[in-house]
Amino acid sequence: MSLFMLLLADDPTEYTDLSPAELQEIIARYSAWSQQMAASGRLQGGHKLTDEGGRVLRREGDAVVVRDGPYAELREIVSGYFLIEASDYADAEAVARSCPHAQSRGSITIRAIEFTGDS
Repeated sequence: MSLFMLLLADDPTEYTDLSPAELQEIIARYSAWSQQMAASGRLQGGHKLTDEGGRVLRREGDAVVVRDGPYAELREIVSGYFLIEASDYADAEAVARSCPHAQSRGSITIRAIEFTGDS
């Protein structure tokens, strides 16, 4: 088995009009899915990320510049991640399709983990 990261992205403003009960129902779906994945031995980790977007570090000339994110022109931010075990990309895609996020308007980016050196 290999490790894959599922990067969940969405527009955080999509959730601002939901009632507390609707938000709790969404949380319950993700919780049930992650418990099922953990019970099957596939889930290796995962967390929701804050909605504020974080920071971006980038070299500009001789300096490393830090900027706030997300920017006004961006509609989606990475809102969370899951680290899963899968045999290959097709298997990882099947797991991602079962994730509640696949039923939302957001996206799931699937990336294989490459172990290097002491990893």
